Amino acid sequence: MMPVVFVGHGSPMNAIEDNQFTRTWRKLSDKLPIPKCIVCISAHWLTRDTYTSNEEHPQQIYDMYGFPPELYALSYQPPGSKLYAKKIQEELGIEVQNDWGIDHGTWSVLTHMYPQADIPVVQLSIDMTKPYQEHYDLGKKLRNLRDDGVLIIGSGNIVHNLRLIDWNRQGGFHWAEEFDAYIRDCILRSDHQAVMEHPMSPAVPSTDHFLPLLYVLGASNIIDQIEVFNEACLMGSLSMTGYLFHR
Repeated sequence: MMPVVFVGHGSPMNAIEDNQFTRTWRKLSDKLPIPKCIVCISAHWLTRDTYTSNEEHPQQIYDMYGFPPELYALSYQPPGSKLYAKKIQEELGIEVQNDWGIDHGTWSVLTHMYPQADIPVVQLSIDMTKPYQEHYDLGKKLRNLRDDGVLIIGSGNIVHNLRLIDWNRQGGFHWAEEFDAYIRDCILRSDHQAVMEHPMSPAVPSTDHFLPLLYVLGASNIIDQIEVFNEACLMGSLSMTGYLFHR
């Protein structure tokens, strides 16, 4: 059974930077079996209804603005997979939509984990009209793909409040650290309901970056071992904490 991973992807600049977080991503892939396909739930493909894509050569999307030219020059163009897109359709009962591609929530991480871009990548969109439980239940339906050699990655941030970013701050604000620790403790004791019933906090002013975590929790298994990586808050209101669920 393939592992399941939640990655706090942070700034798009991580795609071209060498730092403690990107170095961990590179080491992470060394610990994993080689997947037949990667299914990524990114915080940046937001839709009404849930979709997957089945293009053979999905477009790389530079869905961010105001960054250095070096970032837009980065090319990450893995193949897609009609086979696994169809499996996702069948498991989840959803439709295909090919007007998106691979956004920076996916390629900024995979360019470090799998720099050769030789593993097929399929994205799954996030329906922002659904309640937490329905996202979690969709994650459960993805669980069967783990037996078929699919690596499921959720890419977002547990704490993500860009309006309150302090560019000069090293760690997190007290409420950011507390929220990140609350979610960590819930996950380590496998209390997924408590994650979905988290207290109101400026850590989650909108749910887009939090929702990928629910897919990962749904796709995890009670007998999985849980590893926490990149556990850190930075710039006051951003968490880079990630989770690996594996046998």
